[in-house]
Amino acid sequence: MIKILSLAVLAVFLAAGGAFAAEAARVFEEDRFETSAGEVTITFIGHGTLMFSFGGRVLHVDPYSKIADYSALPKADAVLITHEHQDHLDREALKHIVTDETDIVLNGKSAEILGRGRALKNGESTELLGVKVEAVPAYNLVHKRDNGQPFHPKGEHNGYVLNFGDTRIYVAGDTENIPEMKDLKDIRIAFLPMNLPFTMTPEMAADGALSFRPKILYPYHFGQSDTGKLVELLKDSGIEVRIRKMGR
Repeated sequence: MIKILSLAVLAVFLAAGGAFAAEAARVFEEDRFETSAGEVTITFIGHGTLMFSFGGRVLHVDPYSKIADYSALPKADAVLITHEHQDHLDREALKHIVTDETDIVLNGKSAEILGRGRALKNGESTELLGVKVEAVPAYNLVHKRDNGQPFHPKGEHNGYVLNFGDTRIYVAGDTENIPEMKDLKDIRIAFLPMNLPFTMTPEMAADGALSFRPKILYPYHFGQSDTGKLVELLKDSGIEVRIRKMGR
């Protein structure tokens, strides 16, 4: 059974004091899910940034300092990084939450830049805090730079499927509606980006979702894109579209 907690303050993580008080003024949305491995809380930090809390542990995904004060957020037991672009691999955010014990899983170029972490290629998997993590493709087919090169080249960047017991959560990273999405199986929760011109239009995100049919779809990293259009496109699909504050 899924429990929803929206517009919840991260009071459990925040304490009194200068930076903490400033960040306490922020309101983060959270949704809570019951899984066969226990309760998982997803905190929607913004942009392409998420935080998963489960079993007393914290997993940060693509932490980005321009959208949150990471000195006021909990230390990371683990970090997932999808690719090396600055709004996904941000040293400023990482310096506040990464400790010597933090386990980092990332793509190859990010590992080279950071000089630490466990690099996964598309198709590889590992265990992270007891959670099976599968690295899946994330790339552009349509949207390209002025020089004709894709913003996200095939084979270089990762999306991830996280397995919390029987609950499979797909965090797509920066990608378009690529053919490999149809190979995704039994996805309960999916995060698909709509940050133009780098990723998908609402139409592309709808097409991608329909290719693997998650139970719940969150558009994220959507900039100024019209999330209402995605809701309309999928209104009769049986996919529940949830909109959270992920546009910054």
